[in-house]
Amino acid sequence: MFEPVKIAPSILSADFMNLARDIERIDQGGAGFIHVDVMDGHFVNNLTMGVPVVKQLKGVTEVPLDVHLMIDNPQKQLAWYLDAGADWVTVHAEVLTEAELRDVINQIHAAGAKAGVSVKPSTSLEVLKPVIDMVDMVLVMSVEPGFSGQSYIEGSDERVAEVVAMAREHGVSPLIEVDGGMNEKTVALVCAQGADVIVCGNAVCGAPDPALALQTIERIANDAQPKEQ
Repeated sequence: MFEPVKIAPSILSADFMNLARDIERIDQGGAGFIHVDVMDGHFVNNLTMGVPVVKQLKGVTEVPLDVHLMIDNPQKQLAWYLDAGADWVTVHAEVLTEAELRDVINQIHAAGAKAGVSVKPSTSLEVLKPVIDMVDMVLVMSVEPGFSGQSYIEGSDERVAEVVAMAREHGVSPLIEVDGGMNEKTVALVCAQGADVIVCGNAVCGAPDPALALQTIERIANDAQPKEQ
């Protein structure tokens, strides 16, 4: 069921005055995705990057862009990010009804992109059941979304295990991504339960050698992952 672990460095932790340099470094490290945190100041308190950054990233890297929409109105803004070149788009289950979530997933797929759904730490995983067979990725937040540099919330690995069990029950195998407090110490916890995409902010982009940090975390993650495929 599990894919080899891929690391998705979050450019929220990059140096925006030297963003092209930082992208090149994580490219060299073998990043599986580039994670783009879009925050609107409403769904979360922070306000970050938007469509222009996605467009510019698309022009300088071939690494798939993993766009995480932490926004209240994904139905209204979704087309903007798809047109800008997002390869993967993840929306939050908390802001959509089941029907709206299905519609958004279908729109993402119709545009030729991959669809993800994310849940905050306090959100019941039951909201995933109606769409688990539609999505390409489930993003389990291991911190409260909104700011980088937070500490991993204990028990998030158990939520990963619940998503794995749910997916198996439905006969599907979406990628399972974890975002929040991921570093050399915490990555093994979630990968041992079946996570196969790890979002890293400061642990990679803030490291003296981002490429080496990425490769080290990737190795630890893959060593921890269950060997039964």
